[in-house]
Amino acid sequence: MINGVMIQYFEWYMNCNQDLWNKISSEAEKLVEMGITAVWLPPAYKGIGGKDEVGYGVYDLYDLGEFNQKDTIKTKYGSKDEYIQCIKRLQEIGIQVYADIVLNHKMGADFIQTIPATKVDWGNHENEVSDLETIKVATKFTFPGRNGKYSDFKWNWTHFDGIDYNMANGEKSLFKFKDKDWEKSVDEEFENYDYLMGADLDFGNEEVREECKRWGKWYLELTKINGFRLDAVKHISATFYKEWIQYLRNQTGKELFTVGEYWSGDVNKLHKYIEKTEGEISLFDVPLHYNFSSASKEQNYDLTTIFNNTLLKENPCRAVTFVDNHDTEPGQSLESFVERWFKIIAYSIILLRNEGYPCIFYGDLYGIEKYNIQPIEEIKTILKLRKEKAYGNQYDYIDNRNCIGWTREGDEQHISSGLAVLISNTDYAEKRMYVGKKFANKKFIDAMCNIPDEIIIDEEGIGNFKVNGKNVSIWINKEDI
Repeated sequence: MINGVMIQYFEWYMNCNQDLWNKISSEAEKLVEMGITAVWLPPAYKGIGGKDEVGYGVYDLYDLGEFNQKDTIKTKYGSKDEYIQCIKRLQEIGIQVYADIVLNHKMGADFIQTIPATKVDWGNHENEVSDLETIKVATKFTFPGRNGKYSDFKWNWTHFDGIDYNMANGEKSLFKFKDKDWEKSVDEEFENYDYLMGADLDFGNEEVREECKRWGKWYLELTKINGFRLDAVKHISATFYKEWIQYLRNQTGKELFTVGEYWSGDVNKLHKYIEKTEGEISLFDVPLHYNFSSASKEQNYDLTTIFNNTLLKENPCRAVTFVDNHDTEPGQSLESFVERWFKIIAYSIILLRNEGYPCIFYGDLYGIEKYNIQPIEEIKTILKLRKEKAYGNQYDYIDNRNCIGWTREGDEQHISSGLAVLISNTDYAEKRMYVGKKFANKKFIDAMCNIPDEIIIDEEGIGNFKVNGKNVSIWINKEDI
């Protein structure tokens, strides 16, 4: 999406009083004004945690806050009607809506089943460490609160390939069900990383694949969403997701922009997944996030390496860039929160360059109340600069370990466009950069208000730009404010 910006409109600990969908509807105009073009909404279906479920402990994919299940009708975020109205409101004012899709597992079964299974090694999922034994597992899903509405499909243990809990004796081990094998087209961590949590769906089962397709088609027809954020794709068969996306695109005739969460800092694994799915799915640039996190914590980090081994550098057309998300925030299992001083630098990188599709995190824009993390107000300024200024040819000056920069020359379609960005992670610095001959003799000022000086661009379109230590300055034509 040309110059598009996505926002992840939730964080793990948000207290939304089952009213998030209504809040987003009321904030829609403000999002447009900020330059947001797409909203990634949290999982909308009923989870094992009922009204407190963030969304990833999925119980019933067909219950979008409509049925009395798990001691609540509404989900944590609201009712089905409020969800659909929220989507409609966002789309009315030109914002695309991406739904968070969680197909890897199910939790909160309605009945227990007694089945044969084998224990496997947590460190090597291909290594069986017991003989076949009889266990009791939460694998029968009948959804009595929904009573067959939308789908009469009932799940039982044959639709799963493993689980991590024996209810007969309370043993927490990894069990693989009889005559089942882990999926092969998954991440190779622990030899095979098919299993993540809960009752793990068996995508080798034809009934499972067909039910997931039926659900996807139903969901699209009901909600009219524009695309997907796919959860935990490293644990799900890549061939299944390629098949699933192609089916839904063919059925609906829609583009259905799709981004997957493949959580790995190894860019080669991301390349491999994109290849396996034949480019049908973009991925979050996790390696870039880890570079940001390291740059914010390490002394004297080499900024010339900030793009090394990232999707942004190696496959920008499939890179969704982000600074942090709900999994990296404090207290989460993947905690790798970028230090506050560097966040403004990181957002200038993902928002003001011409590569990648940037995603803003709710917790950065609005704060995280649980940990008293305050909003980063400067993000709004950078968003505004992206919307108005970040166009045209890009010239990079990634040539000093402690001070890097780039410029955007602007284009004819955006009369007041063009800017220069300079970053330092140590001390005050200056750098001569070309910003365009059309700016000759023009005065540039720092839109971030960090440097009070005015900089005059010379006849060749070059300016001697400045930045304070551990900061970013974004220079724009004074006449175009």
